[in-house]
Amino acid sequence: MTTNNQREKAERLRALHAGPRILVLCNAWDAASARVVEESGFPAIATTSAGIAYSLGYPDGQRIPREEMAAAVARITRAVAAPVTADMEAGYGRTPEAAAETARAAIAAGAVGMNFEDATDETTFIDVELQCERIQAAREAAAAAGVPLVLNARTDVYLARAGDPEKWFGEAVRRVNAYRAAGADCLFVPGAYDRDLIARLVREIDGPLNILAGPTAPPIGELERLGVRRVSLGSGPMRATMTLVRKIIAELIGTGTYTSFTQETISYAEANRLFDLPGASR
Repeated sequence: MTTNNQREKAERLRALHAGPRILVLCNAWDAASARVVEESGFPAIATTSAGIAYSLGYPDGQRIPREEMAAAVARITRAVAAPVTADMEAGYGRTPEAAAETARAAIAAGAVGMNFEDATDETTFIDVELQCERIQAAREAAAAAGVPLVLNARTDVYLARAGDPEKWFGEAVRRVNAYRAAGADCLFVPGAYDRDLIARLVREIDGPLNILAGPTAPPIGELERLGVRRVSLGSGPMRATMTLVRKIIAELIGTGTYTSFTQETISYAEANRLFDLPGASR
């Protein structure tokens, strides 16, 4: 992929955050899932760090090495023509230098966007000032590479659910607004599902808000009406696929029948056609 092509894809991804419709991202974890998402008409592809980690035999939470994550992202970007935003967790290191190296790895893998977290595990948050330095370092590395990487800065305040609940809102807003000032393009607050809470976040956050879909989250149309600009599914589709495999096994053991993997299934021929496209490295 040429730098010009990557730059154009980055600008296309950035523009999708400005409407006119909410940007919906069905996260992929390998080339096959990415092609299914693209073939369904989605204008961009997001990866899931958890889904990729599971598929390669790691638990989530920066247990996979940066190099293996980048290699998995590269296989996805080679398989699709749509812009790809890569979930690179918390940058695989606490320093600004580590953040810059992760940004360079995402760009080298063909990605034009990057999720960037502020928690190194479920309860350990990076200091806001240091996280801003890390965002600036990632931004500078992307500029040096000639690719205007779309940075989606994430805070896990509502996922960690630690400390006084009365302080979660103020802390989440403080963090993501600082990240926006440091150069982030989009602000991700996973774990926020309540309608009133989401509406307050939209009002108080100085940039496009990304919400994580979940069983208690409002439907896409309502999120759009609330002013949310981006919604992603995270590891949900990959875990649902794992659940389907479990159901297939249960049916084989229980009744010895094949309904769970033969009804409404992508055919062998159709699966082949998803990858039998002119030109290598789309």
